[in-house]
Amino acid sequence: ATEVEVNQRRVRLGDGGCLDYDYLIVGTGAHHSYFGHDEWELLAPGLKSLEDALEIRRRVLLSFELAEREPDPVRRHAYLTFVVVGGGPTGVEMAGAVAEIRRYALRRDFRHIDPGEATVMLLEGGPRLLPSYPPELSEKAKLDLRRLGVEVRTETMVTEIQPGWVRAAGWTIPTQTVIWAAGNTASSLLKSLGTPLDRMGRAIVEPDCTIPGHPEVFVLGDAAAFATPHDSTLPGICPVAIQMGQYTARTIAGDLAGRSRRAFSYWDKGQLAVVGRGRAVADIWKLHFSGFLAWLTWIFVHIFFLIGFRNRLLVLIQWAWSYFTYGRGARIITEEMRSPPTPLTADCPPEEVAAAVP
Repeated sequence: ATEVEVNQRRVRLGDGGCLDYDYLIVGTGAHHSYFGHDEWELLAPGLKSLEDALEIRRRVLLSFELAEREPDPVRRHAYLTFVVVGGGPTGVEMAGAVAEIRRYALRRDFRHIDPGEATVMLLEGGPRLLPSYPPELSEKAKLDLRRLGVEVRTETMVTEIQPGWVRAAGWTIPTQTVIWAAGNTASSLLKSLGTPLDRMGRAIVEPDCTIPGHPEVFVLGDAAAFATPHDSTLPGICPVAIQMGQYTARTIAGDLAGRSRRAFSYWDKGQLAVVGRGRAVADIWKLHFSGFLAWLTWIFVHIFFLIGFRNRLLVLIQWAWSYFTYGRGARIITEEMRSPPTPLTADCPPEEVAAAVP
Protein backbone atom coordinates (compact mmCIF):
# COMPACT_ATOMS: atom_id res chain seq x y z
CA ALA A 1 0.00 0.00 0.00
CA THR A 2 1.36 3.40 -1.00
CA GLU A 3 -1.55 5.75 -0.34
CA VAL A 4 -4.97 5.82 1.30
CA GLU A 5 -7.72 7.93 -0.26
CA VAL A 6 -10.06 8.14 2.70
CA ASN A 7 -12.77 10.16 0.96
CA GLN A 8 -12.99 7.63 -1.88
CA ARG A 9 -12.48 4.68 0.49
CA ARG A 10 -9.67 3.41 -1.67
CA VAL A 11 -6.14 2.09 -1.07
CA ARG A 12 -3.56 2.53 -3.82
CA LEU A 13 -0.99 -0.25 -4.24
CA GLY A 14 2.62 -0.24 -5.31
CA ASP A 15 1.87 -2.17 -8.51
CA GLY A 16 -0.48 0.58 -9.71
CA GLY A 17 -3.67 -1.18 -8.66
CA CYS A 18 -6.14 -0.16 -6.01
CA LEU A 19 -8.56 -1.70 -3.52
CA ASP A 20 -11.88 -0.31 -2.36
CA TYR A 21 -12.98 -0.93 1.21
CA ASP A 22 -15.90 -0.69 3.59
CA TYR A 23 -13.67 -0.80 6.65
CA LEU A 24 -9.94 -0.14 6.72
CA ILE A 25 -7.57 -1.28 9.47
CA VAL A 26 -4.16 0.40 9.36
CA GLY A 27 -1.51 -1.49 11.30
CA THR A 28 1.63 -0.55 9.42
CA GLY A 29 3.74 -0.43 12.56
CA ALA A 30 6.91 1.59 12.94
CA HIS A 31 10.50 1.60 11.79
CA HIS A 32 13.73 2.89 13.27
CA SER A 33 14.11 6.62 13.72
CA TYR A 34 17.61 8.03 13.38
CA PHE A 35 16.47 11.55 14.28
CA GLY A 36 17.25 13.11 10.93
CA HIS A 37 20.41 11.07 10.30
CA ASP A 38 19.17 8.41 7.92
CA GLU A 39 22.74 7.81 6.78
CA TRP A 40 23.36 6.08 10.12
CA GLU A 41 21.07 3.19 9.20
CA LEU A 42 23.71 1.24 7.27
CA LEU A 43 26.25 1.76 10.05
CA ALA A 44 23.94 1.04 13.00
CA PRO A 45 21.20 -1.51 12.22
CA GLY A 46 18.24 -1.87 14.54
CA LEU A 47 16.15 -4.87 15.50
CA LYS A 48 12.69 -5.03 13.93
CA SER A 49 12.68 -8.26 11.93
CA LEU A 50 14.32 -11.66 11.57
CA GLU A 51 16.55 -10.20 8.85
CA ASP A 52 17.69 -7.48 11.27
CA ALA A 53 18.52 -10.11 13.90
CA LEU A 54 20.59 -12.14 11.42
CA GLU A 55 22.43 -9.01 10.29
CA ILE A 56 23.26 -8.00 13.87
CA ARG A 57 24.49 -11.50 14.66
CA ARG A 58 26.63 -11.49 11.52
CA ARG A 59 28.24 -8.18 12.43
CA VAL A 60 28.95 -9.21 16.01
CA LEU A 61 30.52 -12.54 15.06
CA LEU A 62 32.43 -11.03 12.14
CA SER A 63 33.99 -8.45 14.46
CA PHE A 64 35.41 -11.25 16.60
CA GLU A 65 36.75 -12.98 13.47
CA LEU A 66 38.41 -9.76 12.26
CA ALA A 67 39.90 -9.16 15.71
CA GLU A 68 41.37 -12.68 15.69
CA ARG A 69 43.35 -11.81 12.53
CA GLU A 70 44.27 -8.23 13.46
CA PRO A 71 47.89 -7.81 14.67
CA ASP A 72 47.57 -4.17 15.71
CA PRO A 73 46.31 -3.97 19.34
CA VAL A 74 44.55 -0.61 18.90
CA ARG A 75 42.58 -1.77 15.89
CA ARG A 76 41.90 -5.11 17.56
CA HIS A 77 40.44 -3.30 20.57
CA ALA A 78 38.14 -1.35 18.24
CA TYR A 79 36.93 -4.56 16.64
CA LEU A 80 36.19 -5.88 20.13
CA THR A 81 34.16 -2.81 21.15
CA PHE A 82 30.38 -3.11 20.74
CA VAL A 83 28.15 -0.06 21.17
CA VAL A 84 24.40 -0.32 21.77
CA VAL A 85 22.52 2.97 21.43
CA GLY A 86 19.32 3.29 23.45
CA GLY A 87 18.49 2.16 26.98
CA GLY A 88 14.95 0.91 26.50
CA PRO A 89 13.93 -2.76 26.76
CA THR A 90 15.45 -3.61 23.36
CA GLY A 91 18.76 -1.91 24.12
CA VAL A 92 19.03 -3.46 27.58
CA GLU A 93 18.34 -6.96 26.26
CA MET A 94 20.71 -6.50 23.32
CA ALA A 95 23.58 -5.28 25.51
CA GLY A 96 23.05 -8.18 27.89
CA ALA A 97 22.95 -10.69 25.04
CA VAL A 98 26.20 -9.44 23.47
CA ALA A 99 27.88 -9.47 26.89
CA GLU A 100 26.84 -13.08 27.48
CA ILE A 101 27.93 -14.18 24.00
CA ARG A 102 31.42 -12.78 24.53
CA ARG A 103 31.65 -14.23 28.06
CA TYR A 104 30.21 -17.72 27.50
CA ALA A 105 29.36 -18.76 23.92
CA LEU A 106 32.67 -17.69 22.34
CA ARG A 107 35.10 -18.17 25.20
CA ARG A 108 36.90 -21.17 23.61
CA ASP A 109 36.62 -20.34 19.92
CA PHE A 110 39.73 -18.20 19.37
CA ARG A 111 43.46 -18.60 19.89
CA HIS A 112 44.79 -15.05 19.60
CA ILE A 113 42.07 -13.09 21.42
CA ASP A 114 40.07 -13.51 24.60
CA PRO A 115 36.40 -12.74 23.73
CA GLY A 116 35.75 -12.12 27.43
CA GLU A 117 37.89 -8.97 27.19
CA ALA A 118 35.58 -7.39 24.61
CA THR A 119 33.96 -4.09 25.60
CA VAL A 120 30.18 -3.73 25.50
CA MET A 121 28.82 -0.19 25.92
CA LEU A 122 25.19 0.84 26.38
CA LEU A 123 24.56 4.53 25.67
CA GLU A 124 21.32 6.16 26.85
CA GLY A 125 20.49 9.81 26.29
CA GLY A 126 18.17 10.05 29.29
CA PRO A 127 18.97 10.00 33.00
CA ARG A 128 18.21 6.28 33.47
CA LEU A 129 17.63 3.01 31.67
CA LEU A 130 14.10 1.67 31.06
CA PRO A 131 12.42 5.08 31.54
CA SER A 132 8.90 3.58 31.44
CA TYR A 133 9.70 1.32 34.41
CA PRO A 134 9.80 2.25 38.11
CA PRO A 135 13.16 3.80 39.11
CA GLU A 136 14.13 0.89 41.36
CA LEU A 137 13.78 -1.56 38.45
CA SER A 138 15.81 0.72 36.20
CA GLU A 139 18.57 0.71 38.79
CA LYS A 140 18.35 -3.08 39.15
CA ALA A 141 18.70 -3.55 35.38
CA LYS A 142 21.71 -1.23 35.41
CA LEU A 143 23.38 -3.23 38.19
CA ASP A 144 22.70 -6.53 36.40
CA LEU A 145 24.24 -5.20 33.20
CA ARG A 146 27.32 -4.04 35.06
CA ARG A 147 27.66 -7.49 36.64
CA LEU A 148 27.74 -8.84 33.09
CA GLY A 149 30.55 -6.42 32.28
CA VAL A 150 28.52 -3.86 30.31
CA GLU A 151 29.63 -0.23 30.51
CA VAL A 152 26.41 1.74 31.05
CA ARG A 153 26.50 5.46 30.27
CA THR A 154 23.36 7.52 30.84
CA GLU A 155 22.82 11.12 29.73
CA THR A 156 25.05 10.31 26.78
CA MET A 157 23.64 11.46 23.46
CA VAL A 158 25.09 10.08 20.24
CA THR A 159 25.90 12.96 17.91
CA GLU A 160 27.79 11.25 15.09
CA ILE A 161 28.30 7.77 13.67
CA GLN A 162 30.99 7.15 11.08
CA PRO A 163 32.67 4.01 9.69
CA GLY A 164 34.88 2.85 12.53
CA TRP A 165 33.80 5.23 15.32
CA VAL A 166 30.97 6.86 17.26
CA ARG A 167 30.86 10.31 18.86
CA ALA A 168 28.79 10.63 22.04
CA ALA A 169 28.80 13.38 24.69
CA GLY A 170 32.27 14.54 23.66
CA TRP A 171 33.75 11.03 23.61
CA THR A 172 35.02 9.35 20.48
CA ILE A 173 34.57 5.59 20.63
CA PRO A 174 36.44 3.49 18.03
CA THR A 175 34.19 0.57 17.17
CA GLN A 176 33.31 -1.75 14.32
CA THR A 177 29.83 -2.66 15.56
CA VAL A 178 27.01 -0.27 16.49
CA ILE A 179 23.49 -1.50 17.25
CA TRP A 180 20.59 0.98 17.21
CA ALA A 181 17.77 0.77 19.76
CA ALA A 182 17.12 4.46 20.35
CA GLY A 183 13.78 5.27 18.78
CA ASN A 184 11.00 4.58 16.31
CA THR A 185 8.86 6.51 13.89
CA ALA A 186 5.57 5.50 12.33
CA SER A 187 5.06 4.48 8.71
CA SER A 188 4.93 7.30 6.16
CA LEU A 189 1.67 5.82 4.82
CA LEU A 190 -0.14 7.56 7.68
CA LYS A 191 0.52 10.95 6.11
CA SER A 192 -1.92 10.11 3.33
CA LEU A 193 -4.76 9.74 5.84
CA GLY A 194 -4.93 13.52 6.16
CA THR A 195 -5.33 13.32 9.93
CA PRO A 196 -3.22 14.98 12.66
CA LEU A 197 -0.02 13.14 13.57
CA ASP A 198 2.05 13.32 16.74
CA ARG A 199 5.80 13.98 16.84
CA MET A 200 6.51 10.28 16.19
CA GLY A 201 4.37 10.34 13.05
CA ARG A 202 1.53 8.33 14.62
CA ALA A 203 -2.09 9.08 13.79
CA ILE A 204 -3.99 10.71 16.66
CA VAL A 205 -7.06 8.51 17.03
CA GLU A 206 -10.49 8.80 18.63
CA PRO A 207 -11.57 6.73 21.67
CA ASP A 208 -12.76 4.02 19.26
CA CYS A 209 -9.34 3.83 17.52
CA THR A 210 -10.60 5.56 14.36
CA ILE A 211 -9.37 8.78 12.79
CA PRO A 212 -11.52 11.93 13.15
CA GLY A 213 -14.36 12.08 10.63
CA HIS A 214 -13.87 8.55 9.36
CA PRO A 215 -15.40 5.92 11.66
CA GLU A 216 -14.58 3.25 9.07
CA VAL A 217 -10.79 3.78 9.31
CA PHE A 218 -9.11 2.14 12.31
CA VAL A 219 -5.46 2.79 13.16
CA LEU A 220 -3.84 0.32 15.56
CA GLY A 221 -0.63 -0.55 17.36
CA ASP A 222 2.56 1.42 16.70
CA ALA A 223 0.72 3.51 14.13
CA ALA A 224 -1.79 4.93 16.65
CA ALA A 225 -1.39 7.72 19.20
CA PHE A 226 -4.14 6.81 21.67
CA ALA A 227 -4.54 9.33 24.50
CA THR A 228 -4.81 8.07 28.07
CA PRO A 229 -6.41 9.83 31.07
CA HIS A 230 -2.89 10.56 32.36
CA ASP A 231 -2.04 13.01 29.54
CA SER A 232 0.12 10.48 27.75
CA THR A 233 -0.32 7.95 24.95
CA LEU A 234 -0.33 4.18 25.01
CA PRO A 235 3.11 2.69 24.32
CA GLY A 236 3.85 0.95 21.04
CA ILE A 237 4.10 -2.53 22.51
CA CYS A 238 2.64 -5.89 21.54
CA PRO A 239 -0.07 -6.11 24.26
CA VAL A 240 -1.53 -2.78 23.16
CA ALA A 241 -1.68 -3.90 19.52
CA ILE A 242 -3.27 -7.25 20.46
CA GLN A 243 -6.00 -5.65 22.54
CA MET A 244 -6.66 -3.00 19.87
CA GLY A 245 -7.02 -5.73 17.25
CA GLN A 246 -9.48 -7.68 19.39
CA TYR A 247 -11.44 -4.50 20.12
CA THR A 248 -11.60 -3.56 16.44
CA ALA A 249 -12.93 -6.99 15.45
CA ARG A 250 -15.65 -6.74 18.09
CA THR A 251 -16.49 -3.19 17.03
CA ILE A 252 -16.91 -4.03 13.35
CA ALA A 253 -19.03 -7.06 14.24
CA GLY A 254 -21.10 -4.80 16.48
CA ASP A 255 -21.59 -2.28 13.66
CA LEU A 256 -22.91 -5.02 11.40
CA ALA A 257 -25.25 -6.16 14.17
CA GLY A 258 -26.50 -2.62 14.79
CA ARG A 259 -24.92 -2.17 18.23
CA SER A 260 -23.50 1.14 19.43
CA ARG A 261 -19.77 1.50 19.86
CA ARG A 262 -17.90 1.53 23.15
CA ALA A 263 -14.60 3.30 23.70
CA PHE A 264 -11.44 1.24 23.70
CA SER A 265 -10.04 0.53 27.16
CA TYR A 266 -6.55 -0.87 27.59
CA TRP A 267 -5.93 -3.43 30.32
CA ASP A 268 -2.36 -2.97 31.45
CA LYS A 269 -1.07 -6.41 32.42
CA GLY A 270 2.38 -5.09 33.27
CA GLN A 271 5.73 -5.09 31.57
CA LEU A 272 8.82 -7.27 31.56
CA ALA A 273 12.38 -6.69 30.42
CA VAL A 274 15.03 -9.38 30.26
CA VAL A 275 18.65 -8.46 30.98
CA GLY A 276 20.32 -11.84 30.58
CA ARG A 277 20.06 -15.49 31.57
CA GLY A 278 18.36 -15.58 34.93
CA ARG A 279 18.18 -11.77 35.02
CA ALA A 280 15.06 -9.72 34.33
CA VAL A 281 12.85 -7.01 35.83
CA ALA A 282 9.06 -7.13 36.14
CA ASP A 283 6.39 -4.51 36.78
CA ILE A 284 3.12 -6.44 37.03
CA TRP A 285 -0.02 -5.14 38.72
CA LYS A 286 1.96 -2.81 40.98
CA LEU A 287 4.29 -5.67 41.93
CA HIS A 288 7.94 -4.85 41.27
CA PHE A 289 10.42 -7.72 41.32
CA SER A 290 13.59 -8.80 39.58
CA GLY A 291 16.11 -11.58 39.23
CA PHE A 292 15.47 -15.23 38.46
CA LEU A 293 11.74 -15.11 39.31
CA ALA A 294 11.20 -12.21 36.90
CA TRP A 295 13.15 -14.12 34.24
CA LEU A 296 10.97 -17.22 34.70
CA THR A 297 7.88 -15.01 34.45
CA TRP A 298 9.21 -13.55 31.19
CA ILE A 299 9.74 -17.06 29.78
CA PHE A 300 6.27 -18.24 30.85
CA VAL A 301 4.53 -15.23 29.32
CA HIS A 302 6.31 -15.56 25.97
CA ILE A 303 5.65 -19.30 25.73
CA PHE A 304 2.02 -18.94 26.84
CA PHE A 305 1.14 -16.63 23.95
CA LEU A 306 2.56 -18.95 21.27
CA ILE A 307 -0.03 -20.69 19.12
CA GLY A 308 -0.40 -24.44 19.67
CA PHE A 309 0.90 -26.86 22.28
CA ARG A 310 3.55 -28.26 19.90
CA ASN A 311 5.08 -24.82 19.34
CA ARG A 312 5.13 -24.13 23.07
CA LEU A 313 6.81 -27.45 23.82
CA LEU A 314 9.44 -27.06 21.10
CA VAL A 315 10.32 -23.52 22.17
CA LEU A 316 10.54 -24.60 25.82
CA ILE A 317 12.92 -27.44 24.89
CA GLN A 318 15.05 -25.18 22.68
CA TRP A 319 15.29 -22.49 25.35
CA ALA A 320 16.16 -25.03 28.03
CA TRP A 321 18.89 -26.47 25.79
CA SER A 322 20.26 -22.99 25.05
CA TYR A 323 20.22 -22.12 28.74
CA PHE A 324 22.42 -25.07 29.70
CA THR A 325 24.64 -25.15 26.59
CA TYR A 326 24.83 -21.42 25.75
CA GLY A 327 23.59 -22.05 22.23
CA ARG A 328 26.29 -23.33 19.90
CA GLY A 329 24.14 -22.36 16.91
CA ALA A 330 24.52 -18.71 17.87
CA ARG A 331 28.15 -18.89 16.70
CA ILE A 332 27.37 -19.66 13.05
CA ILE A 333 27.52 -16.90 10.42
CA THR A 334 24.79 -17.97 8.01
CA GLU A 335 23.48 -14.83 6.34
CA GLU A 336 24.82 -12.96 3.34
CA MET A 337 26.06 -9.48 4.12
CA ARG A 338 23.76 -6.52 3.41
CA SER A 339 26.87 -4.45 2.84
CA PRO A 340 30.61 -5.11 2.87
CA PRO A 341 32.36 -5.01 6.25
CA THR A 342 33.26 -1.49 7.24
CA PRO A 343 37.03 -1.23 7.51
CA LEU A 344 38.47 0.64 10.45
CA THR A 345 40.15 3.79 9.22
CA ALA A 346 42.95 5.85 10.67
CA ASP A 347 41.00 9.14 10.49
CA CYS A 348 39.18 8.64 13.79
CA PRO A 349 39.02 12.04 15.57
CA PRO A 350 41.96 12.19 17.98
CA GLU A 351 40.49 14.56 20.59
CA GLU A 352 39.27 11.96 23.05
CA VAL A 353 39.15 8.20 22.60
CA ALA A 354 36.68 6.62 25.02
CA ALA A 355 38.15 3.16 24.62
CA ALA A 356 41.36 4.35 26.23
CA VAL A 357 39.61 6.04 29.15
CA PRO A 358 38.20 4.14 32.16
